[in-house]
This record gives sequence, structure tokens and C-alpha cells, in this order.
Amino acid sequence: MSKKKEFVDSIKGLGAEDLKVQLEQSKQRLKKLEFAHAISPLENPMSIRALRKDIARIETFLKDKQASEAQNA
Repeated sequence: MSKKKEFVDSIKGLGAEDLKVQLEQSKQRLKKLEFAHAISPLENPMSIRALRKDIARIETFLKDKQASEAQNA
């Protein structure tokens, strides 16, 4: 199974609050990676791109959860 599929499966079951926590952790990790890359090149600079895509996926799931909760309310 691909990493993308595993990541999507892992965040599908999370609630809105858990997604917010995951989002903040991912953003912090991205800042650290970008800072480290600015100081000295990373071994795998594509990890920055992958992390940005993961953050976008989390934001999409969070937006969908909030929309569905607003509809149900």
C-alpha cells in the first residue's frame, strides 16, 4: 500500500479536534524542515513537498468535517 493511501486512511477516522492537532503538528514539522533546509540542504528535499501535500489533505478533511457538522446541526 502506498504512503499516501495509508495517510488518508489514518486521518479519515479522526474527529475535527484531532485533525486540528494533527494540522498544527504538521505545520510545525514543515517549519523545522524548511529551516533545516535553509541552513544545509536536506538529504531528501522532496519531503518538504510531501509534507505540504499532507497538510493540504488534512485541511481538506477538516473543512469537509466542519461542513458536514454544520449541515447536521
